[in-house]
Amino acid sequence: MEDAVTVQQLERLGDTRELTGARANPRWTLVTVAFGVIMVGLDSTVVAIANPYIASGLHASLADLQWITNSYLLALAVLLIVGGRLGDRYGRKIVFLVGVIGFASASVGVGAIGSVGGVILMRALQGAFGALLLPNTLALLRMAYPEDRLNHAIGIWTSTTALAIAGAPILGGFMVEHVSWQSVFYLNVPVAIITCLIGFNVLSESRESVRERMDLPGVVILAASLLAMIVGVIQAQSWGWGSTRVIGLIVAGIALLFVFVLVELRTASPLVPPRLFRSRSVSLGVVTVILSFFALFAVLFFVSLYLQNVQGLQPIAAATRTLPLTLLFALSSLVAPRLTSRLGPGPTITLGLLFVSFSLFGLTTLGAAPASIGLWPSLCGLGIGLGLVVVASAEAIIGSVPVDDSGMAGGLQATAVQFGGVLGASVLGTIIANQAASVLPAKLAAVGIDPAAARRLANNPVRVSQGLSAGTGHGSAHVQAAVKAASHAAFMSGFQEALAIGGAIALLGAVAGVFIRRGNPDAPPAAVHF
Repeated sequence: MEDAVTVQQLERLGDTRELTGARANPRWTLVTVAFGVIMVGLDSTVVAIANPYIASGLHASLADLQWITNSYLLALAVLLIVGGRLGDRYGRKIVFLVGVIGFASASVGVGAIGSVGGVILMRALQGAFGALLLPNTLALLRMAYPEDRLNHAIGIWTSTTALAIAGAPILGGFMVEHVSWQSVFYLNVPVAIITCLIGFNVLSESRESVRERMDLPGVVILAASLLAMIVGVIQAQSWGWGSTRVIGLIVAGIALLFVFVLVELRTASPLVPPRLFRSRSVSLGVVTVILSFFALFAVLFFVSLYLQNVQGLQPIAAATRTLPLTLLFALSSLVAPRLTSRLGPGPTITLGLLFVSFSLFGLTTLGAAPASIGLWPSLCGLGIGLGLVVVASAEAIIGSVPVDDSGMAGGLQATAVQFGGVLGASVLGTIIANQAASVLPAKLAAVGIDPAAARRLANNPVRVSQGLSAGTGHGSAHVQAAVKAASHAAFMSGFQEALAIGGAIALLGAVAGVFIRRGNPDAPPAAVHF
């Protein structure tokens, strides 16, 4: 068979067992890992649709909703490289399947546990098991496919992930509207069962031939650094940016990051080899990936709140409004490799981030009045830009390092994706909350609410930061309508400011893309990780 695994490939991957039957057909491996990435792709975006229902059912604040998103993303981001290393050491098949089973089990826990703190914990476990699952999918494909067929397999793998992200809001909207918000997490159970039934029978085991030591100090220091910085950013909403606790956490996170670099420079087998960052294209490629997903996760999170809480749309209708973003992201990801080959990664990244920047600025024109078709051009532009940037950034990162470092570079790119999502939801969420709280009294006064009542309503801005009314349902219909209008206006003020800042940051990323050069043409093909 032209697709058959060669003995040389197996030797390179540390396994020389003969493959027969389904194990000799790489298409079955592709089917298995495709089901695995569907699980991660669904959970990357479906929570945005479920957030308003989670907030209502569990009485969650905006900070709680952000932690429900961020605990998952943070655990995933911190442990992706570790998950890949565990697969190399103990076996990619077994680590992948452990990730699938654990991910599904944690998903059931999210729906069953019944408290905000419990949901946050289960989401963190989802992220941890996702970090076992995701990096080993590509390793399994590399084992199954010969080099001349690997590009085709990676293309299908990437398309599957993108389509899962595109379909998740629609499917999630239907489930939360007609069943319950818990049901969107139970969807992972049948997917996991199918994945395991196929995977146990068709996947072949492989592991590294020479085991390297795990950099446990690096894992702990990096995790502590990221955790300190993200906690500081999120808690700035309630503690204030000038709080000593906020400043202390952020400074501690940055200090730990410097310690991490020093430890990695002195470790024989570092978690993230510092030599990767000697390449300007690698460093700038990581930055542009972070900026791209900073925009994607933030827009999905807050546009969903805007459509459901301000516009009053049902979940399916809200998901339909965001479909242009995710669908065009999937389609542009298929076009981006050809454009990157023709222009190079730098110009493609610049073009993509210009799309992202202008689209974010376009979203700042939205108001509390019913959304018009003007929402769609900005979401389309975001989808096109993100597809270009992600694929070209992968080429800049993976194509600029020696072949021996390509797997580590892929893990670095995957970590940048998740970290960008965490920062986007956290930083822009803080901006929205602070701005909405600061302008709420003036907005209430502008609609005729007396000063005493305005001060009382402004003392609890949490609902307003989610796009909800600051009122509690008391008073005449006229007063309630006025409070609701003022609350929506305050939310939109924060929404517009946050997206304007996001647009400016994306514009800086477009400038950075100019300095990225084409990588090593002999490096293996770039793969996009989500």
